[in-house]
Amino acid sequence: MRMPTSVPAASLLAASGLATMIVAATPAEAATIEFPQVPSVYHDALICGGNIRSWADTGPQWPGRAIINIQALPVAGFDPGEYSFAPQCITVATVAWRNMDTGAAGEYRVPVLAGFYGSEHYALFQNTGPGHIIVTVYTDMPNIPAHSAFDVPG
Repeated sequence: MRMPTSVPAASLLAASGLATMIVAATPAEAATIEFPQVPSVYHDALICGGNIRSWADTGPQWPGRAIINIQALPVAGFDPGEYSFAPQCITVATVAWRNMDTGAAGEYRVPVLAGFYGSEHYALFQNTGPGHIIVTVYTDMPNIPAHSAFDVPG
């Protein structure tokens, strides 16, 4: 292997080494923790059902806080009318959380309107405090609740 003999080649190597140190020194990245999906029946149609997707976003840029996210996947159902097999359905989804380190608890509850393409994305910061957070996700209609956990940095 031949060593660089010129100043430009040496400065290029020094710059690439510096860039490597800068990248290695960056703070930890944000984390996304997906919870199990919740199969649920919905309101406002003769029959309507689908899955609720939920997850938490955490990171050092939000110490002691997490963003709780809820979104309905596409629903299937039937409703008499002009668009019988493309109903618009609604359910109230809840992500109840508890910080196992501090005892703090709360919930994020939102009405989710879903259709053939699912729903929009609902998200809100929760002041969980740093620690190990357990969650239960459920709806106001017959459903199979999901349980999960994640950690919030301090």
